[in-house]
Amino acid sequence: MLIFKLVVVGMLGYMIGSIPWGLLISKWLAKIDIRHYGSGRTGGTNVLRALGRKAFLLVVLLDISKGALAVLFAYLIIGNDIITVGNAGLGALFGQAVGGLAAVIGHIWPLFANFKGGRGVATFFGALIAMCPVAGLSGGAIFIATALLSGYASLGSITGMAATCVILVPLTLLYGYPFEYLIFALAGTVLITIIHKDNIKRLIQGKERRLNTRVKLDGKTKVEQGKQNNA
Repeated sequence: MLIFKLVVVGMLGYMIGSIPWGLLISKWLAKIDIRHYGSGRTGGTNVLRALGRKAFLLVVLLDISKGALAVLFAYLIIGNDIITVGNAGLGALFGQAVGGLAAVIGHIWPLFANFKGGRGVATFFGALIAMCPVAGLSGGAIFIATALLSGYASLGSITGMAATCVILVPLTLLYGYPFEYLIFALAGTVLITIIHKDNIKRLIQGKERRLNTRVKLDGKTKVEQGKQNNA
């Protein structure tokens, strides 16, 4: 029964993550398909560059909520069910990690947007905040500070996510926080860092676009030029 519930949690998490808020908000506010501009992604950074701060904040909050909702539904669906694997018992905590990671995957490869979404950062932090607020909020603060100080959203994203892992290691080993949360943070960080591989290459080359770089909605600044951006 628990295996079936975990499958449901994974599928539901993916469906929630697949809601392309960046695409929906860009069509609602500016009557454009955000995938045709900038980096071609639906994440908050691309929305910021194309539509400004208000749209950016709305999209980020909604993307954060996707991760949090996936974790909440996982907890409600699995309840007190548990399955023993070796010496470990897998239950609601493991389900939360599955649901959160599925939401991140859905955000990156959304079913409702031809499998072309954002990079999953906001959804990652939303899920982790729901699971372990101290790690999620601390990592999020480091992400924001690094992005603002450096001017690079990609650098802030990678630094903030790595910080969540560093924070969770002592919390897990010394203070008994659930191991499942650390596994989620590690898996999410590795996945999203891989998705940022082009950004990392441009950071090393000094060619990465800064956070405040704007995208003109004139039909000329399209994806072919905007591939140098990140979202």
